[in-house]
Formats: sequence, C-alpha cells, structure tokens
Amino acid sequence: MHATVLNLPRNYPRIFLASAAVVWLGLYQTLEPLSHALVKMLAVEPATHLYDALQFFLYDTPKVLLLLTGVVMVMGMINSWFTPERTRALLSGRHEGVGNVMAATLGIVTPFCSCSAVPLFIGFVQAGVPLGVTFSFLISAPMVNEIALALLFALFGWKIAALYLVLGLSIAIVAGYIIGRLKMEAHLEDWVRNMPHISVTVEGDTLTLTDRIHAGFAAVREIVGKVWLYVLAGIAIGAGIHGYVPQDFMASFMGKDVWWAVPASILIGVPMYTNAAGIIPIVEALLAKGAALGTVLAFMMSVIALSLPEMVILRKVLKPRLIATFIGVVAAGIMLVGYVFNVLV
Repeated sequence: MHATVLNLPRNYPRIFLASAAVVWLGLYQTLEPLSHALVKMLAVEPATHLYDALQFFLYDTPKVLLLLTGVVMVMGMINSWFTPERTRALLSGRHEGVGNVMAATLGIVTPFCSCSAVPLFIGFVQAGVPLGVTFSFLISAPMVNEIALALLFALFGWKIAALYLVLGLSIAIVAGYIIGRLKMEAHLEDWVRNMPHISVTVEGDTLTLTDRIHAGFAAVREIVGKVWLYVLAGIAIGAGIHGYVPQDFMASFMGKDVWWAVPASILIGVPMYTNAAGIIPIVEALLAKGAALGTVLAFMMSVIALSLPEMVILRKVLKPRLIATFIGVVAAGIMLVGYVFNVLV
C-alpha cells in the first residue's frame, strides 16, 4: 500500500494531481477554526493584544506556507516549459519595445532569485539580448513573480493582485525601455562587453507529465526550503503589528495624506533582504492598521526589486553609473505608482 502511494505520481499522474488538489483544499478550509482552537488551548484571554497576535501567527503561518507550497508546485511544473535557455532563445534578437514587453511578461513565469542574477545577465548578453530588454526581465522576474501574485490574490483578492501585476509590468517595461534608450552598454564591465556572442537553440520538449510533477517537487524543495525562515520572520513581524499596533496608527506616517511616506517607504525597503512570501504578511498587517495602499505597494516593490544584496551581486557585471541609473529609474517608477494610487484609491 505504501509503495502504491509513493508510485502514484509516476503511474497515475492525473489521479495524483486531482487527489493532491482535494487534500490541499481540505487543509486550507480548516486553517481558521484550527488557529482559534490552538490559541484557546494556550489559555490566552480572548480580545487581548496577545490573543490577536497569536491568532494571526497561528493562522497565517500554515496559510502562507500552504499557499506557497501549492503555488511553487504548480509553477515548478509550468516552469519546466520556460527554462533559462528557452527564455534566452525567445528574447534573442528582439528589438526594444516589443522585446521589453516580452521580457517583462516572461519574467512572471521564469524561476529567478537574486543569486541567479549574474549568470542570467551574462547569458542574455551572450545571446545578443539588448541591454534594455535584459533589464525589463531582471526587474519583472523577482518583483512580478508567480508567488507574489498568488499570495496577493489569496490574501487580498483579485483586484489588488491584478493591480500589482499591471503596475509591476509597467515599471519593468518602461524602466527597461528607458535604460535601453540611454545606450549604456559602455557601462557594462569590460569582461562582460568582450564576451563572444553565441547562437541560442532550444531542443524539443520531451518531458512527460510525470517529469513535470517531479520538477514541481524539486521546486518545492528548493524554493520553500530557502524561504520558509523569511516567511516565519515576516509573519512574526506582521503578528506583532496586528496584535499590538493601535487601529489606524499607521495612518499617521504611512497614510495617503503624508507626502513623504512613499519615498520614505522606498528608502526603508531597499536595505531589507527578503522575498515576496516574507514581505506579504507584513503588508497584510500594515494595510489592516491604516497604511495607504500606494505607500505599502511602494514599500513591497522596493524590497523585492531594489534589494541591496541584488545590487551587490549585479556590481560584478555592471559599473556603478549603470547600477545608479537602474536604481534611479526603477525607484522613480515605484514612487510614481505609490503617489498615483494614494490619490486614486
């Protein structure tokens, strides 16, 4: 019996996927009542700061980890069609404009993290992908990734998720286009500019559904294994804000009427090193306490798209002037987004 269950993904992949989806949905439905039951078992007095903080933590931790595991599993399977080699081939030779749109869109479904920024950048340059198109991809991939969109959809609904998608893609497309029009190839490191160009070819796709399921499992082990500590830290911070920060307190310095809130949130976000799964619980708590949507989106985007560790990594291939231009253009786009939505929403 045990061996049959273990062989289910290989022998009956469709049955396995359907069964896994049913189990996942069943677990998700039990999370809220289970979190209340666990807090009551701890003998914490209801309607207190500690009760609210613990309930937030015990509810959001399994919820975010369950969502993260499900999304990474599905996207790991989808990403088996969008390997880095296939992405380079699709973007090779594309001109600015259409190329920026394609690159930003591919960034949504392409596996990416800060540690892979340099090899991806080098591969794009060698494949003859224009500099501005490359930057559209590098901005979109970490910021508008599938994990961020799925968690935003699950926690806040489709409107905010769609809003984030449109804004993130717009920043990636426009910023990449501007960098491309500035013709800053001379500000690549010399060894990068002197690399020989290569022709990129992609072999036919021969993976089966079982292979893609195993790719999904591998993505879960790799990504969830790397980010779960950031998730716990983000939820712990969010729980503290949810339980102990007075209602509407954040409005006093993160509200839409505070003119300096958007640039300040960007400056605070840049030195932070986390990912979408780790920052979204904090975003959830900030919005609940009266922070303006535009300010919070600007904070989230700056954490994900302009993290200091990624800039340090990119310094291996970019000269300081190009890095400064990249930061300035993206930060200006994020700031504009923050102000616009603080006015409109």
